[in-house]
Amino acid sequence: MRYRKILLPIDLNDPASWRDALPTAVDIARSAGATLSLVAVVPDVGMAIVGSFLPETFESDAIAEARRRLAAFAAAEVDRALLGELRVGHGSVYKEILDTAAAIDADLIVMSAHRPDLSDYLLGPNAARVVRHSRCSVLVVRS
Repeated sequence: MRYRKILLPIDLNDPASWRDALPTAVDIARSAGATLSLVAVVPDVGMAIVGSFLPETFESDAIAEARRRLAAFAAAEVDRALLGELRVGHGSVYKEILDTAAAIDADLIVMSAHRPDLSDYLLGPNAARVVRHSRCSVLVVRS
């Protein structure tokens, strides 16, 4: 299969979410002549009681900060010639990854595998859900 659009989900707070997957995604994008898009997800606050303790602009500020950090990450880590879209989702991590893949018409998602010593929200159950529900191919990179 020839890939045209590759999606790499990253957790901006945890390099383990992209350290091994990024070079793999870049290699595939280069060899296939594909673009590499990135998505970061800001989880929602959850229960209304939790949100009531946070400033009114907490979520919008968090999304704006994630956009800024994602752009800086892309500029530092991804060759501009390969770079596709940068997206910041908000809500359920696996659902935002799947929605982004559909929105950009990705034909491959590359993501890191769960490592038992990490409790990161992007890894583990979210990776399994992405694999299970994705309409495109998913490559899970193990360290």
